[in-house]
Amino acid sequence: MNINFTLVSQAIAFFILIWFTAKFIWPYLLRAIEERQQQIADGLAAGERGKKELELASRRSADVLKDAKQRASEIIGQAEKRASDIVEEAKQNAKNEGDKILAGARAEIQNEMLGARESLRKQVAGLAIQGASKILHREINPEVHADLLASIEAELK
Repeated sequence: MNINFTLVSQAIAFFILIWFTAKFIWPYLLRAIEERQQQIADGLAAGERGKKELELASRRSADVLKDAKQRASEIIGQAEKRASDIVEEAKQNAKNEGDKILAGARAEIQNEMLGARESLRKQVAGLAIQGASKILHREINPEVHADLLASIEAELK
């Protein structure tokens, strides 16, 4: 065996192997590598989009939270104002009701006083008639002496 022939045959086998690999195997490997590169690039782009969307969502949630807090404080302010209005209205109603009760009580007292005065007048008139009848030593008839009784009653008013 000749070394040159071995060397040449090995070189030819090597070139055939390179040609076969370049023709049939290498395109599949390159395609797989390119697909993998594309997947990695898509994953990185999706990661960047996710970061941006997360940041945007974070800003939106902060805005929504700020708006919710502002709305809540407005609602609380309105509730406090309404509570204050209700308390003032209740105070006013209670005052009005107290005034009505007081006016009713005053009217009732006035009526009672008028009734008591009228009763007292009648009693005084009766006592005056009794006193006059005792002074005159005779009975005074209310029907006969109506004018006298009316004048006495008018003087007592």
